[in-house]
Amino acid sequence: MNIAYVRVSTIEQNEARQTENLSKYNIDKWFTEKASAKDTNRPQLKEMIGFARQGDTVYIHDFSRIARSTSDLLNIVEQLTEKGIFLVSTKENIDTNTPTGKLMLTMIGAINEFERTNLLERQREGIAIAVQQGKYKGRKEVKIDNFPAHYARYKSREVNKAQLAEQLNISRPTLDKLIAAHEKTEAGN
Repeated sequence: MNIAYVRVSTIEQNEARQTENLSKYNIDKWFTEKASAKDTNRPQLKEMIGFARQGDTVYIHDFSRIARSTSDLLNIVEQLTEKGIFLVSTKENIDTNTPTGKLMLTMIGAINEFERTNLLERQREGIAIAVQQGKYKGRKEVKIDNFPAHYARYKSREVNKAQLAEQLNISRPTLDKLIAAHEKTEAGN
């Protein structure tokens, strides 16, 4: 079976370029999603890996569509290989069924990761300059009304961190920061 995996990062982006490119491969099953490839926690990627069977070929437009880091890319390829599934990247013209394809896959994955790292470094540099110029203030500080009462519920084990974060509609890392700040304030008194 020929399977296609198509991914764009944001809702505003259009996957037409990828689908047009892959349609010439007689695709039997399509998996399409709009999600970042910063990690492999993507519903359609997981569904595609679970769906594919031995002898199937997964077609992608290019390797950056399936993974942004070399380790994620190699991990996905290893999962597919263990199941007897081949991966073909049409842009790079690489087929993981060949030794040359496997070598090229590793090299391209490393280059993609290098490019992503450089992009993030440029982004950090740009933010630092904007902060110096007073143009960037960062995210707004999260304020929770009556946080000491919520903290007391957590300390008395009435709720755990996950429950409290959900009730306050904040992330766990944000809750951890609020707890640390609160405990620091209490220690100072």
